[in-house]
Amino acid sequence: MAGRPSFSRFRSARGKRFGIAVSRFHEPLTRRLLRGAVTTLCARGVRTADIRVVWVPGAFELPLAAQRLARRRPDAVICLGVVIRGATPHFDYVAGCAAQGIAQVALRHRLPVIFGVVTADSQRQAQARVTKGRDAALSAIEMIHLQVCPS
Repeated sequence: MAGRPSFSRFRSARGKRFGIAVSRFHEPLTRRLLRGAVTTLCARGVRTADIRVVWVPGAFELPLAAQRLARRRPDAVICLGVVIRGATPHFDYVAGCAAQGIAQVALRHRLPVIFGVVTADSQRQAQARVTKGRDAALSAIEMIHLQVCPS
């Protein structure tokens, strides 16, 4: 079994275009996710002009925004949101539908569409995970390279 490849192989995203869909619900947290994603993309050579950001009301709306962004043929789409568990099953519906919808967009458009939605049991837990914007951007870059060089 071959060793796990290093992410350093995928450092550059120069010349790549990205769409980012961001949920406004829990906006202070989603702004931090967005900042982490954009900072990471720019540090990897992406021009801010090559990053298109759209805002949607909540995580449930992310798949439709991802689909609209995918139609513009970026190299990848990143979906960012925060869903915090409450006392009702609403959390399960929203998080599940968002995940399923985002996966469908990726398969339909044969495009990396990254699930950068933080799911948490509490506000404190969500705040601890808002570094995931960076992780989502790195995943997008890696998946773009996988599309170009599948072996």
